[in-house]
Amino acid sequence: MSLFSPQVLLLFALTGSLAGLLAGLLGIGGGIILVPLFLWTFEFVNFPAEIVVHAAFGTSLCVIIPSAVSSALGHRRRGNVQWHQVLRMAVGGIGGSLLGASFAASLSGDWLKILFGIMQILAAVKMFFSNPRLFPEEKDSHSWGRLLFIGLVGGLFSAFFGSGGGFIVVPLMLMLLHMPIHLAVGNSSALIAISAAFGVLTYIYHGWNHPLLPAHSLGYVNLLAAGLVFPFTMLFARLGVRLAVRFSHARLVKIFALMLLVIGTRMIITTLNS
Repeated sequence: MSLFSPQVLLLFALTGSLAGLLAGLLGIGGGIILVPLFLWTFEFVNFPAEIVVHAAFGTSLCVIIPSAVSSALGHRRRGNVQWHQVLRMAVGGIGGSLLGASFAASLSGDWLKILFGIMQILAAVKMFFSNPRLFPEEKDSHSWGRLLFIGLVGGLFSAFFGSGGGFIVVPLMLMLLHMPIHLAVGNSSALIAISAAFGVLTYIYHGWNHPLLPAHSLGYVNLLAAGLVFPFTMLFARLGVRLAVRFSHARLVKIFALMLLVIGTRMIITTLNS
């Protein structure tokens, strides 16, 4: 089976579109959709089992970069990106990305899938039952320590799980910086673009010259799969940005949490049953 088969191309179109929509709507990078997509697809086209999970994570991060850039630019035009905050978070995010991708490359595929699911569920429960309006919203924060910490954690989880890191960054900005949800989503999109780029470079490095790499791979990044998916994520990321401004703060948070819960639970169940 080839990546150009009609079934795979249709799945890439539908799932890539959904990932882009989520990236723009929730500032999460879309990796919670892309990672399961690539896991299933790479197994379906008979990629070697030893590299399926690492290739899925690395390729997901590669696709996330253009969709995160598209989403960030859209939010910027609406005044929902504060670059001085993003750049401070990026200092920590770069370091976190290098550590996260290196750690992921050293673990087995099954461990990565189980940890991916657990983290999704924990983030969902925290957001679903927390009340981000317990504290007054602040549109501007200059706390270097908190910004560096959020960037470090976001970059670490972004690269480790190949998922963008927005599922960690957005709630941290809500709870630690008391940001309005739309500003948190915009800043998250910009941070994801930076941290994902360094994560991709690390996955390329650790997979370089691996003897089981399939065609069109650069380390643990499959360029063909990424190229087939990212046009759909780019297009629908802009649509997600437009929709984001029409949703209330509370509704966005609940949608975010529900999506994480569903994906995380499914990931754990399928891994344990395999």
